[in-house]
Amino acid sequence: MASADLKDELTCSICLNIYTDPITLKCGHNFCRECIESVLDTQKVSEAYTCPECRAEFQERPVLQRNTTLCNIAEHFLNQGEHEEVFCTYCIHTNVVASKTCLMCEASLCDLHLAVHSKSPEHVLIQPTKSFRNRKCSVHKQVLMYYCTEDAECICISCCLGEKHRGHKINSQNEAYIQKIENLRIIEGRFIQEKEEIDKQIQSLQDHLKHIREKAAGMMERVGVHIGDIKNKLDNLESHILNEISKQQEQVSLSVSTVVQQLELKDNSLSRKLTTIEELRQMTDPLLYLQADRDDFADMIGNNDLNQKEIEADDLAEDLIFRNFNSEIVNIMSYVQEGYYVQKASGILFDVNTAAIDVHISDDLKTASWSKTNQSRPEMEAKRFEDSKVLSINAFLKGREYWDIEVSKKGGWRVGMAYLSIMRKGQYSNIGNNNKSWGLRSWNNQYSVRHDQKEIPLACRPSGYKVRIYLDYAAGHLSFYELGDLMRHLYTYNATFTEALYPVIAVWDNAWVRVLN
Repeated sequence: MASADLKDELTCSICLNIYTDPITLKCGHNFCRECIESVLDTQKVSEAYTCPECRAEFQERPVLQRNTTLCNIAEHFLNQGEHEEVFCTYCIHTNVVASKTCLMCEASLCDLHLAVHSKSPEHVLIQPTKSFRNRKCSVHKQVLMYYCTEDAECICISCCLGEKHRGHKINSQNEAYIQKIENLRIIEGRFIQEKEEIDKQIQSLQDHLKHIREKAAGMMERVGVHIGDIKNKLDNLESHILNEISKQQEQVSLSVSTVVQQLELKDNSLSRKLTTIEELRQMTDPLLYLQADRDDFADMIGNNDLNQKEIEADDLAEDLIFRNFNSEIVNIMSYVQEGYYVQKASGILFDVNTAAIDVHISDDLKTASWSKTNQSRPEMEAKRFEDSKVLSINAFLKGREYWDIEVSKKGGWRVGMAYLSIMRKGQYSNIGNNNKSWGLRSWNNQYSVRHDQKEIPLACRPSGYKVRIYLDYAAGHLSFYELGDLMRHLYTYNATFTEALYPVIAVWDNAWVRVLN
């Protein structure tokens, strides 16, 4: 009973079927979209729009608002009916489960009745169902057997002949289904391929993060060991210097104490003599004074050294101690530099013999700038670049070094490292357009790096006009940094270098690059 009541509430008063895409008017009544549109189209002639149920009038054609809640309830109700067990329509004496439903007959058939059922194409057989509404045209009440590709709509035979779909491409439902499934398969294949690529990128980034964590842990361990060694050396140096200071302090203290003891003996002797003199001075009787033991007094006067020399006390050898200290500090710093010191490359100069004829080189060989004027240099087939580029004279084959450059605000430039064997002509002579060079480019307010013809745009944009190129030859690291208030890492190449590396630059469109030594 409850199900029947719910069905009544979900039934359109126009078509008397369960709502399809229900619409609510301002008066509160609901109708199928197609049903109410048909009614309003009819009322358009008289320009008097009313609700088919309560006759409420509207001055203008009502704006149709979809009732989402009611739509969900109707679909849920229909789905419940789809999942109920369907019995054969013709087995009236007993309930026999149907195996097929005929849309033409609107009847469900068991295997027995299906055997004698019409085989005509109009009698479309589907899986058993109680609901025929969604499988028949809401206008013509005929089976939906065709598909209009232009309107993307399932239609009946009468719709095919009607005005709405005239001239449109019409396929059977099976043809449309096969085509849709094929398109879906193609899209699925693309999505699978794209997902695989994304999964590879995610895995690659996760592997990179793992590598970074392991690398950071290794660096921390190395730094910890190195700092521990430095601390031990500093502790040993501190102990040695403090012991040396204490030793000298004891030696000086002993020397000074000995002198003090000697002076104290003299001081006591003088004190006694002064007492004797004071007693003599107190004698007022000339006879008694003259009868005093003047021999002792004469000895006392004779033995006293009135010209006592100033005694120079020993001192700590401060200069020697700190010379030793500084020497040991220098040794410790040398030890530090052996493992971690990065040398700033000095004396980097551009090789005019490799400079293209459109690259001007300054007299100090430190600035390269693009020039409209032909520099009229002698032809050097083996050395000179065809355009825009120049190598440095300097080569790097070991150690850790960096060099800084200042760049122009305008134009474009590329800077990096290259083997001497890099080609000098053709497209493969460009920096990074081969496997013999690595470069950083700035062009149109965008950074990018390139090696072996692979260009990688960088997310960060130029914000300064100084760049640092860092090379760790043995480790195979070539890094680019932007210098400013804070140094910003741009990109690091990891490679196995097999030849000496030369700084190389390219300039165009009025750009210039200057080496900062």
